[in-house]
Amino acid sequence: MSARRDPDVAPIPRGLTAIGVPAGTFRPALPVDDLPPGALRRVTFGELDVLLAHTAAGIAAVDDRCPHMAAPLSLGTLEGCLVACPLHNGRFDLASGDPERMPTTGGLLPDGTYVPPWTPEGKDPKPDPPGVKAEARKLTRIRRFRYYPVRIVEGMIEVALPPLE
Repeated sequence: MSARRDPDVAPIPRGLTAIGVPAGTFRPALPVDDLPPGALRRVTFGELDVLLAHTAAGIAAVDDRCPHMAAPLSLGTLEGCLVACPLHNGRFDLASGDPERMPTTGGLLPDGTYVPPWTPEGKDPKPDPPGVKAEARKLTRIRRFRYYPVRIVEGMIEVALPPLE
């Protein structure tokens, strides 16, 4: 017998389940009516901030931190399955966990490939003067998302979390 999946819940990309969730428990997060399609919401559990996103593929839950420099993605925008960071214009695919567009500061892709800084269309090119900041940008690695399992029970979105301290 196969497990039934709620059609409003997005599947977790293979290998990207957050550490510790198998030992955790589902916790109520938000009424499903408070997360319409295309919405982003932050829900806080102790010191853990979780982003709930109602994507084109369903509801997903990840850390509410940009995988680049930890800005809150809940302040960004969502188009389909792509969440855009409000800080450096990076775009990340919640359907795969991968970066879709590197942040303007550049840095390392998850596989270690370096991407130089870039300037958004319509803006003057931004120079990258040598120094400690340029070296730091060259060592800043984009991480893939870690996902928290989601279910919907009696109109409430629940998120499986690792044991909280």
